[in-house]
Amino acid sequence: MDRWLLRAMTELSSRKFVSRLTGRFAKSSLSRRWIARFAAMYRIPVEEAEKQLEAYGSLNEFFTRRLAPGRRPIDPSADALVSPVDAKITACGPIRDGLLLQVKGQDYTLKELLNGSPRAGQYRNGYYWVLYLSPTDYHRIHSPCDGTVVETEHVPGRVYPVNEFGLTKMRRVLSRNERLVTYIRHEGGEVAVVKVGALNVSSIQYVDPMPKLLARGQELAYFEFGSTVVLLAEEDTCAPRTDLNTGDSVKMGQRLGALIRTAEDRN
Repeated sequence: MDRWLLRAMTELSSRKFVSRLTGRFAKSSLSRRWIARFAAMYRIPVEEAEKQLEAYGSLNEFFTRRLAPGRRPIDPSADALVSPVDAKITACGPIRDGLLLQVKGQDYTLKELLNGSPRAGQYRNGYYWVLYLSPTDYHRIHSPCDGTVVETEHVPGRVYPVNEFGLTKMRRVLSRNERLVTYIRHEGGEVAVVKVGALNVSSIQYVDPMPKLLARGQELAYFEFGSTVVLLAEEDTCAPRTDLNTGDSVKMGQRLGALIRTAEDRN
């Protein structure tokens, strides 16, 4: 099957009604019989789950599972910026004049990723991480730092795959897919947590009630089936870890870098 046909099929399957049908089945009791098979197929570490497999009422309920207490220790350092998710780092690096460079061979602009938000300028020369969640991963999203939610935005869009094929063969899927953006103000600046929907369900949900004040590692939202988080840090507010590279895997709560606070912030 040639690349053109694959792209055409993906375009067709990115329609919202396909995702709704898939989501309806995944939330139904009929999908319950697929939980054990799904867990085995993707080698999901079921011993980490909060409940036993038979306690989940649907495939979606299992997919959005919480973990048993203590399974994801949060970096205790006061300056830690931590991964909001379990994920593979698809790309990371400095933002150059508003461009996220070479994300699987494509450049993204902050303007398109953040839907033209006036806040985009704050990240013009900051730092970014693209964090891909596979079906194997835990799919709840947590706050990367202590802070205050200062703005949220829902950006409607398509539901292209955000896996290797989607990122390399489709045109700039991270800025064309549905997104939910959370801006969090911390003591030294601001971070943006961009949650990107994906093929099949694309439902991104905030926890209810949605917190205004966040502690590092506090639950923020969750994906109903796999997707990607793009984490942005403002210029001169974060020193990223130098030993993390594209292709590495991280767990929620693991340090991505150190937040930089000015003397004024510390006083």
